[in-house]
Amino acid sequence: MATSTYLSNPGVMVNSVDLTDQCTSATVTNMSEALESTAFGSTSRVFTAGLFNQEITLDLYMSYAASETYATLAALVGTTTTVKVSNTVAGLTTASATSPRFELVGTFLESLPVINATMGELSTISITFKGGVLTTVVS
Repeated sequence: MATSTYLSNPGVMVNSVDLTDQCTSATVTNMSEALESTAFGSTSRVFTAGLFNQEITLDLYMSYAASETYATLAALVGTTTTVKVSNTVAGLTTASATSPRFELVGTFLESLPVINATMGELSTISITFKGGVLTTVVS
């Protein structure tokens, strides 16, 4: 059985700002809504593809410095933007077959936790960009 292993150190860019140094987790999900098309006489449910509904979820350290997490994301709440994620930092600028770049264009940021503080811990937030058009860049 063939396997492929890589050490996860993705690159993340939101609205043309590199947030790689603030990101601890990135998940890109490509999904199609399932529409039921079962007809009379069927013995099992049947589904067909509906609209695509992509998401990118990021876990980030919360930093209030200029050009960091809060400054980058605060103005994006309720708007659409572009988010780019690659399995390597180099893939953000030079995508390849082994370092593809996933770009979600026209994605919507619904909410932003502005503070998440616990005594003795680094402040982190989790945000989800919803919708948009997902493309995979390999060259």
